[in-house]
Amino acid sequence: MPTYTGVSVSLVYPIVKTIVIKGHDKADFFRRANIDESFLHDTEARLSGEDLERMTELAAAITSDEMFGLHQGQNIEVSDLGILGYVMLHSKTIGQALAAYQKYNVIVCNGYNISWEVEGNDVIITMSSNHVHRQPARHCMEDMGSSLYHLMIRLSCRPISLKEVDFTHALSSELEAYRSVLGITPRFGKDANTIRMSKDVLEYPILFADPKLLGTFEVIAEEARQRFMRGRVFSDQLYNWIIKCMPMYFPSLKDTARAFKMSVRSIQAKLKQEDTTYQDLIHRVRRELAVGYLAKAEYKVAEVAYLLHFSEPSAFQSAFKKWTGVTPRQYRMDLISGRLQA
Repeated sequence: MPTYTGVSVSLVYPIVKTIVIKGHDKADFFRRANIDESFLHDTEARLSGEDLERMTELAAAITSDEMFGLHQGQNIEVSDLGILGYVMLHSKTIGQALAAYQKYNVIVCNGYNISWEVEGNDVIITMSSNHVHRQPARHCMEDMGSSLYHLMIRLSCRPISLKEVDFTHALSSELEAYRSVLGITPRFGKDANTIRMSKDVLEYPILFADPKLLGTFEVIAEEARQRFMRGRVFSDQLYNWIIKCMPMYFPSLKDTARAFKMSVRSIQAKLKQEDTTYQDLIHRVRRELAVGYLAKAEYKVAEVAYLLHFSEPSAFQSAFKKWTGVTPRQYRMDLISGRLQA
């Protein structure tokens, strides 16, 4: 079965945010990128790696920022990585957060990943691309290196001094820009894209990590990873359809059967073959949407309950506590306090 490839739509949000903040027209950006803007509304949408690279190059040109990738990485927020970011936020140490990045990065982007090895008193993080026939785009690789560095600082709330940074591409701008963002002058034209730092950094604790929330997010991340690794199957198609229906309406099993031109019994049989049920899909949709809504302060808990089509807030609170072990309000308090400090 083919692997579910591509780049999550979530990686486009920070690019679009920068475009808009700098006073440029979002619709014009998508037109020039030859991308349908409506895909932003599909939380399961995927772009090709080439699409992301083209959009990043276009954003750099539109904003006249020769160091666009480097600056995007510097400004990264944990929430930009979605569920992966929250697993990292609640990992115990930087080393465990990097391990989570390596394991779950397929959810966000399966075109790039990291590995590392300890060498004496140092650890060398290698950033790699699966584009075996060509060098990865400069902006994307500099974004990756910069974002890893600044995520480690934000997660640990401690200064981190890099010892070496190597890029395979050639120098294309003033060195001062790199020193300002990375605190060090990188070397260019090297055989690999790497970051060298003290191995002690791996043991830096993540200040406000919550083991209970980590368990919750790891379950969600593992489910997503398994879906991407095995490719789109029937249950994934139903999941995506249910996501698109909400919050406009809550699709029943009969609604779904009509939409897919199948009998209710046929849908139930196909889902049983994939070891799931329609109710399991509904729970998964509601849980993942709830996590997203509660991460946004503008949504009140009661509003989230109705957006997810619960009959009343107390029903949502009961279901959410069953999913995560905490109430929506406590979850939001724990999450926000961790994010504000990270």
